[in-house]
Amino acid sequence: MLFLIQSNVIYDPDRERLYDVLNELGLPYKAIDYVPGVTNIEVETTSNNVFVYGSVLMAKEAAQYKKWYPGSFYGGNHLYANHSSFYVDNMINTNVTISTINDEIDWKEGKELFIKPYQVAKLFTGRVFNQSEWEDFKYELKNNPYKNISGNELIQISMPRKIFKEARLWVIGGQIVEASYYKFSEETLFEKTVPPEGIDFAKRMIKLFEPAEAFVMDIGYTELGWKIVEINCVNSSGFYPNTNIRSIVNALNIYFKK
Repeated sequence: MLFLIQSNVIYDPDRERLYDVLNELGLPYKAIDYVPGVTNIEVETTSNNVFVYGSVLMAKEAAQYKKWYPGSFYGGNHLYANHSSFYVDNMINTNVTISTINDEIDWKEGKELFIKPYQVAKLFTGRVFNQSEWEDFKYELKNNPYKNISGNELIQISMPRKIFKEARLWVIGGQIVEASYYKFSEETLFEKTVPPEGIDFAKRMIKLFEPAEAFVMDIGYTELGWKIVEINCVNSSGFYPNTNIRSIVNALNIYFKK
């Protein structure tokens, strides 16, 4: 299977490790530049057995290339509205409101809200805001010349919840092929591996619903136990320093190789 990788993205040492893994495994790959709205995804290959990895916009574009297998899994099931009805209260964010950046938010004195992008995940990093913080951040966001924000972009709003530790799981063909932590709160002791109860929780969620044949599930441990933090597209999800990229690439190649 050919791995088609976007090369013109912000430098990330963990992403760069992907090339080393592909070389070690002797798997074919091509690195290409992709500029949204300017260039199409063009690659010379005698096979349509292609897996795409890059930015969210490249994953979105690649999803239109139906001849490629598996190509890109970018699509509607990654949106909260399309998978939350299956996971219900197993999601960390419940009672979610969807609005635009420009919309007025119903703030109460001293209230804090968790706000994140709804459709374009890389628009900004979701976090907890109070009213003044959000207004300042919104002004900076809309006046950032590199973001090109209109204010009509959708955001997801919910009540904040304390997360003690967070892990990223890569799921291929219904199986968890890699699970590693990426964040701990200050009062939480470090753990090297995700415990069995976290993995068991994720397996139960996979049985409830699989957004795609391959996807990424972030889970977090809260005061209410393990919860799904968010679902991500496998074609654009990032790696972390302790991610076993070799396991992911191996699983992708074995499962999807024609």
